[in-house]
Amino acid sequence: MTAFHLSPAVAAAFPGTLIAVVTATGLRGREPWPGTTTAVAELERQLADGTWHPADDTDPRIEAWHTAYRAFGTNPRRVRPSVDALGRRLAKKGALPRINPAVDSYNTVSVRHGLPAGAFDLHQVSGDIAIRYAEGAEVFTPLGEPDTTETPKAGEVIYADAAGVLTRHWNHRDAHRTRVTEDSTHVAFLLESLHADRDGALVEQAAVELRALLAPHADATATHLISPADPRATTA
Repeated sequence: MTAFHLSPAVAAAFPGTLIAVVTATGLRGREPWPGTTTAVAELERQLADGTWHPADDTDPRIEAWHTAYRAFGTNPRRVRPSVDALGRRLAKKGALPRINPAVDSYNTVSVRHGLPAGAFDLHQVSGDIAIRYAEGAEVFTPLGEPDTTETPKAGEVIYADAAGVLTRHWNHRDAHRTRVTEDSTHVAFLLESLHADRDGALVEQAAVELRALLAPHADATATHLISPADPRATTA
């Protein structure tokens, strides 16, 4: 079991935080995922025919994350929240990157709803996971760069377990150690908002959609919500 915990300091600084933790156990990443294939293709079709566009930095959902990044010392024009970067890439290229079915699933839900998303292979996590401020001595190895190490500066919001940092700049980039691959069988997916009063229903809807994509390829799925009022969730 892995517990997620929103630290009191981060909760106080960002009182509208709402995080949906969607877990999948018995995930089967090497079989065909036709639902995800269709969802990605439909999103790209809607972009191509002009009936839908990804949220940009004028959208309140993205703007809120830019404000948060500045609050903890990150320039969001240089280091963008994941959903901002993904939406910009989609708008430019007309297509989402294809990584693997589980990652493609949360990327699609993320950009459709304008919510940052990420995921951890829970078999690679050490102990519990905290959403907290960095102390300035932690170690982070970026996704896709296993020979690179970084040290988040003190005051940067991170996800971290007992072995190190799992995300930098809250949701800019995930760590290589806990990356989700075709062979990951126990995964926690994250969907995040800083304005639960405005976007709480959107977060919950996005979690439902993500579970619908995961469920045909998992033994079980579940959703846990984390907020300042309920800052701890324990996943099976």
